[in-house]
Amino acid sequence: MEQFNTLETAIKESRNIVFFGGAGVSTESGIPDFRSANGIFMQETDNEHSPEEIISIDFFKQFPKQYFDFHFNKLVYPDAKPNIAHHFITQLEKIGKNVTVVTQNIDGLHQLAGNSNVLELHGNVQTNYCTHCRKVYMLEELKRDEVGIPRCPIDNHIVRPDIVMYGEALNQTVITEAIKAIQNADLMIIAGTSLAVYPASTFVDFFNGRTLSVINKTPIRTIRNDALIFEDTIGNILKSIKL
Repeated sequence: MEQFNTLETAIKESRNIVFFGGAGVSTESGIPDFRSANGIFMQETDNEHSPEEIISIDFFKQFPKQYFDFHFNKLVYPDAKPNIAHHFITQLEKIGKNVTVVTQNIDGLHQLAGNSNVLELHGNVQTNYCTHCRKVYMLEELKRDEVGIPRCPIDNHIVRPDIVMYGEALNQTVITEAIKAIQNADLMIIAGTSLAVYPASTFVDFFNGRTLSVINKTPIRTIRNDALIFEDTIGNILKSIKL
């Protein structure tokens, strides 16, 4: 109970808040994570290639049909809705907090919930662009050919999701903005991530604010002994916080 009270007080006293979320933020919306026992990377595929191989730029270029079969089956969840975590951030904004969301997720649920300042480290499946003319298409606008590959109606080139695949560089502008927000934050809430993957593993090192809170079902590494640690689901913790 004392930790809840401390977090509530930190939220009330903080002006600048960073919410840094991983796949665990979206699992309560029915979207599987990647590395847990039932995660995407642990699931069987229809061929000899692993999920990590399939979600790579080289595989995408060489086997676009197989890539999109996996993409639309495992990475796109058009019926998913924002959950408590996404709406919690919306409420923080409504009470006047300056909240920056830094997310590893690609589902676009933060924007759907109305979160206004979202930095997506790995892009977003909701937006797509032609690999030739660069015209942007939203997910619901995609026109797929007879084998399921999205094609641009203008030039018939492949339309790819605006996500960072394995083998591609992260957007350095997004990383720079995320680090700046973390450096300027009074409160940083880390939720649903193991902090095991770059650059997530280094972001917490840039936080110099008063309160660091971690919400994750399993223990994770932190660099501060005074961090508020909640080993539970994100929904269970955030619904108990009174704003």
